[in-house]
Amino acid sequence: MESRFAGALVDMDGTLYRGDTPIDGAAEAIDTLREAGVEVQFLTNNPTRSPENYVEKLAGMGIEAAPENIVTAGVVTADYLVREHGDERVFVVGEPDLGDVLTDAGLAVTDDPDETEVVVLSLDTGLDHDLFVRTLRAITPETPIVATNPDRTKPGTDGILPSAGLVIGAVEGMTGRGPDVVAGKPSEVAARFALDRLGVPAERCLLVGDRLDTDIEMGERTGMTTVLVRTGVTDDATLAASAVEPDDVLDSIADIERVLGREPTE
Repeated sequence: MESRFAGALVDMDGTLYRGDTPIDGAAEAIDTLREAGVEVQFLTNNPTRSPENYVEKLAGMGIEAAPENIVTAGVVTADYLVREHGDERVFVVGEPDLGDVLTDAGLAVTDDPDETEVVVLSLDTGLDHDLFVRTLRAITPETPIVATNPDRTKPGTDGILPSAGLVIGAVEGMTGRGPDVVAGKPSEVAARFALDRLGVPAERCLLVGDRLDTDIEMGERTGMTTVLVRTGVTDDATLAASAVEPDDVLDSIADIERVLGREPTE
C-alpha cells in the first residue's frame, strides 16, 4: 500500500512497548510503514537512555533502527544547549545516559554548584538529599533552567511510573521557579528538530503516540496528522475530556495500515 505520508514520528514507550514488554504487532507496524515508503523516526520524551541503547532495545523487539533514527528529549536538549548555551557549564539532574548525550555533544557538564551556568532537569532515579542540596545551590535567580521533558509519569511494565515532572515539581517547590525552556514534546523545539531530522514537511508527516498532552498536542500545533493509540496512558475518559483531539484513534499501532491510505477529512 502506498501512503500519502512521506514520514512518521513514532513515540516509543506506550506505543511500541510498555516498559520492557513489546506491544503485539508493533514490529510489524513499523515494517508496514516502511513498506509504504514512509520514513520513520522514533521520538521519545524519555531521556534516560542514549540513542544507542534505544537501538539495542528496539532490536530486541524485532525493530531495526540506527542511532540517527532515534530522537530523545535528551538529544533535543543537547541540540538546544549547544545552540543557546554552548560555552556554559551545565549542571544535570538526570540519568547517566543523559550526561553522556550532553558531553558527546561537546557540552561541559559539572557537578559543582559554584561552577554552574545552566541547570538541566530530568528524571533521576538516584535522587537523594545531597543532590537536592547541590541543585538548590546551583540555581540562582539568573540561572537558566532547561527541562528535558514535561511528563509527570510514564508507562512501565507493571504500571505507571514517575517521570521528569517529579524533579521539576521538587525544584519548583524549593526555588519557586519552573523551567525557562522545556525541550521535549510538545515544544516547538522538539517539533522542529524532529521534522528537520526526518526531512519532510509537517503536512506530510504522521505522528503516532499514546499521550494527548505531549504527542498529539505537538502534532496538532505543527500541522501533522495525529494518531492516538490506546496502549499507553490515555483512557477513554481522558480522551473525552480533552481539548486536544487526535485525527485518528487506534487500539494499537498494529492497526496503523488503516490510516495510511486514508484521505484527510475536512
